[in-house]
Amino acid sequence: MSVRLPFASAAALLALTFTPAAAQQLPPAPAPVPVTLDAATTAVLVLDITTQTCTPQPNCLAMLPRVSNLLDAARAAGVYVVYSVPATQPPILPDVAPAAGDPTVVGLAQDRFFATPLDVMLRTRGINKVVLVGWRYDGSVLYTAVGGAIRAYTVVVPDDATSAAQDYDLAVGRYQLLTQLNANATNDPLKPNAATLSRTDLITFQ
Repeated sequence: MSVRLPFASAAALLALTFTPAAAQQLPPAPAPVPVTLDAATTAVLVLDITTQTCTPQPNCLAMLPRVSNLLDAARAAGVYVVYSVPATQPPILPDVAPAAGDPTVVGLAQDRFFATPLDVMLRTRGINKVVLVGWRYDGSVLYTAVGGAIRAYTVVVPDDATSAAQDYDLAVGRYQLLTQLNANATNDPLKPNAATLSRTDLITFQ
């Protein structure tokens, strides 16, 4: 003869049987490291710093002076600078506007290598390293870093020249950046075909 428990008793029994898993925390990201880049074989990719994606985001606007300073240093060294914008092609913010001759790629996905001429543009110039700046850490910057690593580029992301809306977005972006594909969890400088976390004042072009 089966015994039927009252609903409240059954619920209490289930609560005792199943205990929730403890929340896991992302490990802290390694500190940004200094890198020295060969100007002739490096490109800076500026992603989505536009009126559509950047203007509504205070964290994006706050990083613009650092992006501008990095672009000045890159151009002074003769580094190839490429811009990418979303498919709607909104205007690029004047704080980091393209210089004469800087090409713009229209992205069809967050990986800006996907279905664009970007890979061909870089390879025809003998470029094998890319510095990614722009919006946002866990969006176009992260997925373009993955796309670059897949295509055998060495990727550098200056931590202070990208951002995201929330702190957890930043944490996820940093974690995935250093653990995707050819992982660089210890953030070794310029690990081939992987991503390195740096900072604008730690990047030198020569």
